[in-house]
Amino acid sequence: MTTTFSPDIVSAILRHMNGDHTDDNLLIARAFVNPAAESATMTGLDGDGGVWDVTVDGVVNPASVAWPAGPITERAEVRREIVALYDGACAALGVEPRPHS
Repeated sequence: MTTTFSPDIVSAILRHMNGDHTDDNLLIARAFVNPAAESATMTGLDGDGGVWDVTVDGVVNPASVAWPAGPITERAEVRREIVALYDGACAALGVEPRPHS
């Protein structure tokens, strides 16, 4: 059974990702959805992964990306998994990742 997070937790994570990490969203979309992605906005998440609206050739489609370590159940695990997606995207695309604090 997929873990769902409360709407306030999901909203806070989406606000953070779409406000502070727009470039990371795009890297994740290019690495794990479509290398031709023009933009990506995180629109949801649950215990299985994140969901992004990914724009390619002007067309927006939702795309799910599984968490690298597999399903999660705790809020604290979300950051770890998004960082892992970012690091994996950088590796796949040959981009130098920024340090994590």
